[in-house]
Amino acid sequence: MSKWTNLAKKVLEGELLEKKEALEILEAPNDEVLSIMDAAYTIRSHYFGNKVKLNMIINAKSGLCPENCGYCSQSIVSNAPIEKYPMLNKETIIAGAQEAIKRQAGTYCIVASGRAPSKRDVEEVAGAVEEITKTTSLKICACLGFLNEEKAQRLQQAGVHRYNHNLNTHRDNHSSIVSTHTYEDRVNTVNEVKRSGISPCSGCIFGMGETNEQIYEIGVSLRNLDVDSIPVNFLHAIKGTPLQEQKPLEPLACLKILALMRFINPSKEIRISGGREVNLRSLQPLGLYAANSIFVGDYLTTDGQEAEYDHKMIEDLGFEIEECAL
Repeated sequence: MSKWTNLAKKVLEGELLEKKEALEILEAPNDEVLSIMDAAYTIRSHYFGNKVKLNMIINAKSGLCPENCGYCSQSIVSNAPIEKYPMLNKETIIAGAQEAIKRQAGTYCIVASGRAPSKRDVEEVAGAVEEITKTTSLKICACLGFLNEEKAQRLQQAGVHRYNHNLNTHRDNHSSIVSTHTYEDRVNTVNEVKRSGISPCSGCIFGMGETNEQIYEIGVSLRNLDVDSIPVNFLHAIKGTPLQEQKPLEPLACLKILALMRFINPSKEIRISGGREVNLRSLQPLGLYAANSIFVGDYLTTDGQEAEYDHKMIEDLGFEIEECAL
């Protein structure tokens, strides 16, 4: 057996990946990538078989954000030419759920820009969620910014199944990406979500200057937070943002990162998220040997590929779309 297969066996026996082993994955020669993905697939298939969870985003509030996140086209420091609008009304959010069903997504993700939702925003989303969960089998994920106990409880009572709040980068890299909030602010919201009884979702954007050691430590931080779902984003550098000159990661480097996230968080949902089309490019199908979830359709302000292409990719791999999204 290869060293990577032995490492997968160790993980399946309940042992934690060591830092030295993690760095070996990230620093492995490119001709080892297929062996690494095969080992990652051993873990993935143990917990998820060949099923793929599909998620669809609605950008429920666009732009108008006071935060200065360097990667984001919706931030106050961005000059990107994006559409800007306040929170969509309940009826529009409900209508988006039908599009999610059409795309065979099991999870409908209601995402809004801004530091934190107003009470009115929370009520608009909560009203939509109550109707959607009454009339469909969709699982609902919300991503509205920082939450306090009252707002988290209201969303939980409305039927929100999952709440996303990404760490986005390593603790030590955070201040170089954003200064209007702290890394601890993000961790606190994830913990507030957990206390409310909503399933926690948190991940990262790779390709913002982090070291291999930091990539490993991000994976460990997510494991320690015990989140249920981990979106793995790869930076899509948008013109007009402070990170517009950042180059995409190489596809093989992305595959190594996805494999590492699976080794560190073996039983968790690993979702290939924003930037997969411009970073993984033609190697997107290989990513699903480590990950078990993707978004279908467009992201917040960037285009995704056609849902039909994703459906065909899953079929060609011999995988199948999972109907139950959580």
